[in-house]
Amino acid sequence: MKLSFHGADRGVTGSCHLLECAGKRIVIDCGLYQGSHELDKENAAPFGFDPAGIDILLLTHAHLDHCGRIPLLAGRGFKGEIVTTAASRELARLVMLDAAHLQEEDAERRQRRANRRGRSARRNHDGHGPLYTVLDALNSLEFFGRTAVYSEPLELAPGIRATFFDAGHILGSANILLELTEGAHHRRVLFSGDIGNAGRPILRDPVVPGDIDVVIMESTYGDRRHKAMAPTLDEFYAAIHDTFRRGGNVIIPTFALERAQELLYFLREGVANGQLEGATQVFLDSPMAISATRIFQHHPECYDADAAALFERGHDPFDLPGLHFTRESSESIALNRIGGGAVIMAGSGMCTGGRIRHHLKHHLWRENCSIVFVGFAAHGTLARQIIDGAPRVRIFGEQIPVRAQIHTINGFSAHADQPELLAWHARTGRPERTILVHGDEDVMQHLAPMLCDTQVEMPAFGQTMEL
Repeated sequence: MKLSFHGADRGVTGSCHLLECAGKRIVIDCGLYQGSHELDKENAAPFGFDPAGIDILLLTHAHLDHCGRIPLLAGRGFKGEIVTTAASRELARLVMLDAAHLQEEDAERRQRRANRRGRSARRNHDGHGPLYTVLDALNSLEFFGRTAVYSEPLELAPGIRATFFDAGHILGSANILLELTEGAHHRRVLFSGDIGNAGRPILRDPVVPGDIDVVIMESTYGDRRHKAMAPTLDEFYAAIHDTFRRGGNVIIPTFALERAQELLYFLREGVANGQLEGATQVFLDSPMAISATRIFQHHPECYDADAAALFERGHDPFDLPGLHFTRESSESIALNRIGGGAVIMAGSGMCTGGRIRHHLKHHLWRENCSIVFVGFAAHGTLARQIIDGAPRVRIFGEQIPVRAQIHTINGFSAHADQPELLAWHARTGRPERTILVHGDEDVMQHLAPMLCDTQVEMPAFGQTMEL
C-alpha cells in the first residue's frame, strides 16, 4: 500500500492524492490551484502520475480546488470511474463547466487585447489557450459512475471498500473511509476532504468514523479560532445598516457554493427577525450561485433539522422578499446604475474572476460604499490585496483607488477551526499516523504539536509514503 501527494501539500489548494493498493490506483480529489496567475503553470503541469493508469477517482466534494482539474485529467487519458455523492455530482458539473467557460473567456480577452496591440496573444498555461474547454468539461462527465450514499459501504475492488460520511462542509461533502486489504496487511485510512464548521445552519454537523489507522487531514484553519456566530451576524447586519445610512451599496464577493446560500439564509433570517428592513434589496449576481441554490433545493436529505423543518412548512430557507436573481449580463451591468441601498453578491469570493470585478471597479472608489469579505482569500488574489490595505488595485487594466469601507468578517467560514479540527481528530480514535494536507506549512507546524498520541507527518509535493 502506497500513498503519494500531488496537490495541497503544504499549501491550501489543488487537492490530489494517489492511493495504490491491491493492484488498483485510486485518486482522491483532483482540484485546481487557486490564487495568483503564477499558479497557471502548476495547474497545467503533469500530474505526477499517468492519468490513463488510474482506475477510480473518489471526489470528497465539489469545490473547485478539489474537482477543478477533473476535465484535464480526462483529457490526458483517464478512463476510470468517478465516485461521489449525488449532490456533489450535480455541483461538480456546475463548477467544472463554469471554470471552463471562464478560462475560455480569459483566453479570448487576451487575444482581443493582443490584437489591439498588433501582436500575438501570450498563450496561457502550456501554450494552447485555456487549460480546458467547455467541451472538455462536458466529456469528463461521462466518467461519473456509482453514487455514494452516506454511511453505506461501496466495494470498489477486491480488498478495497469505501464509505462516505457527511463532512458538513458544503452540500454533498464527505470524509471518505477506505478499508484496505493487501496480502496480510489491513488498514483503515480516512481522507478528511474539507471538514465542516459544526453548529452551522442548513447542513448537518460532520460525522466521523472511529478506529482509524491513518488519517489524511485538512488543516486550513489549524492556527485559529473562528468568531462566534452571534457577533458575526451582528457585525454583518451592522455593516449593511451603516452602508445604507451613508447612501451606498454593499458589495459582497462570495463563493457560489455554500457561502452564497448561507448568506441568503442569514439575510432571510435578518428580515424575518426585524434585524434588517423588510424592503432590503438583495441581488444574487452570479449565474453559478443561482444554479447552485437550485441544486441545494433539490437535496434536503443533506439538511440539518432546522432547515429541513423550514422546507416541510413550505418555506424556502434561501428566499426573502427583496431577493433578485440576475442571470443575464445586461442585468448585471444595470446593477451599476443603482446608487445606494442594495446588497450585491457576486463571484468569485477571492475576486479572481466573474462579475465581482466589475462591481469592484464601479464601487471601490466610492466612500459611501462597503466591500464585505466573508471568506478565505489566498495570497496574491485581488481580494487579499484589498484586505491587506492596498491603496489602489488594478482591475481590467485600470488603477482603482480603494476608498470604500472594507469589512472582513471571519465567522462565516465553512471550514472547521482549530478546536473543531482537534475535536474531529479525537473522534477518529487514536490513529497511528496523521498526515496533514490542505494547509499552509506554518499553520501545520502550529497544529501538529496539539495532535496527541499520533505520528504527525507533513508530506511535500510528489512524496510517496508506505502505508
